[in-house]
Amino acid sequence: MSLLLERLWQGMLDTLLMVGVSSLITLLAGIPLAVFLVTGAQGGLFEMPWLTRLAGSLVNMLRSVPFLVLMVALIPLTRLIAGTSYGVWAAVVPLTVAAVPFFVRIAEVSLRQVSHGLVEAAQAMGCQRWHIVWHVLLPEALPGIIGGFTITLITLINASAMAGAIGAGGLGDLAYRYGYQRFDGQMMVTVIVVLVVLVALIQWVGDRLVLHFDRR
Repeated sequence: MSLLLERLWQGMLDTLLMVGVSSLITLLAGIPLAVFLVTGAQGGLFEMPWLTRLAGSLVNMLRSVPFLVLMVALIPLTRLIAGTSYGVWAAVVPLTVAAVPFFVRIAEVSLRQVSHGLVEAAQAMGCQRWHIVWHVLLPEALPGIIGGFTITLITLINASAMAGAIGAGGLGDLAYRYGYQRFDGQMMVTVIVVLVVLVALIQWVGDRLVLHFDRR
């Protein structure tokens, strides 16, 4: 039992590390890119339609590639950045590349749902364009962005389990190596329970944050 707990604890730490680093990079890269896609579109605050169409096409292309295929295709880039194609840090590269376009589209939808009347009112009061982004667009879209980031986190956990099954470590690695290859039913059930609890906890926290900022 102690060995099971030790392996489970290490797998949990590896999964949290993969998801934590990937989600942080996704958040830092995704929100600016979503703002760019919205404000740079036709009729936006910073009109650059040709550039936003190019960025949007790249986002759509990355979103259309299945994660398993993306992991294999990014092996050269992963080796260049992480120095290896196996392990926790190697998994961060494809996880991030997969999560950023997913989150960007969700955040973009939230930003586009902000009332044009609020933007026009801010422009009528003489607010500068970046002030409108910081004080109108982002605050109004914040509940939707938080909800979208919660979904992205859960998607990253699912993807990290898939990455673990092919050498990245974490809970997915435990389920594959011990639960599947060694027919250890106890390990398989335990990993499933841990993943369900982890996802439920993240969803609960995300829902509470959405309600908190939605009532402000």
